[in-house]
Amino acid sequence: MRRAILGVVVALMGTGCAGVPSIDDPAGLPDSLSVRPTASPYSQVTAGPVQALVPDGWSAAPARGARAGFVASPRPDAWEHMDGSITGMTATWVDATRVGVPSDFYYLAATGPLLSRLTRSDACRSESQQVFLDNVPSFAAGAAHSDGDYMARGEGTCHVDGRPTRWAYFVAAPGYGPVHTMGIPQSGLYVVVAVMRDSQRASALLDRLITHTSFGGARVSDFVDAVVS
Repeated sequence: MRRAILGVVVALMGTGCAGVPSIDDPAGLPDSLSVRPTASPYSQVTAGPVQALVPDGWSAAPARGARAGFVASPRPDAWEHMDGSITGMTATWVDATRVGVPSDFYYLAATGPLLSRLTRSDACRSESQQVFLDNVPSFAAGAAHSDGDYMARGEGTCHVDGRPTRWAYFVAAPGYGPVHTMGIPQSGLYVVVAVMRDSQRASALLDRLITHTSFGGARVSDFVDAVVS
C-alpha cells in the first residue's frame, strides 16, 4: 500500500520542466499546450481538458509522467522543488485508468505528503485550510461503503532565503462522491498550487488563479459550490 501511495505522490511532484519554451512564443510550445493572451494582464493556458489563467510573462510547459495539465512560472527550472521559494503555478490531474491503483489510495495521497513541502516545511506556515469533503476510505478505518473522497483548499506563507511568498492550493480526490461526477471522469486526483511574492494583493490574486482553473469545463469554484451549496 505504501509503495502505491508513494508512486502517486512522486508522479505528482516531479515537473520535468527542462527546456521550457517561453509563454510569449506560443509557436514554440508543444501541441498539447496552448497560450492565448487576454484583455487582462493574464494569459489563458489550455492543456487538454485543463484551463487556467497565469500572469503574463510566465513560461509554461505540459506536465509529464502520470500527470496531465501544466506548470507555469517565471523560473520553471526552479519550480520543480515546489517549496514556496519560487513563484509559479501547477494545475494537474492524474488519469486513474493509466496509473492503475484503487481510487482510495488517492485519498491517502491527497491527505498525506502531497503538499508537505509547503504545509509542513520549517520555512513555511499554513494559515488557513477549508476541508469540504473528508470521507475516510473503508479500508483505512472509514465507514462501510465510504465514498473515499477528499477536497480542500488552503493558504499560507513561506520565508525561503529571505524571500517572503504566499501560496494557495486546491486538492481533490473524487473517490465515489459527488465530485466524481464532475470535471474529468477518469481523474483520480486534482491538484492546483500557486505561489506569489507576498503582498497586500497576493491573497486575492492567488484566489483568482485557483478559482478560475477548470478541469473538463468545471472550475474549482464549481467543485466547491457543488459540495457546500
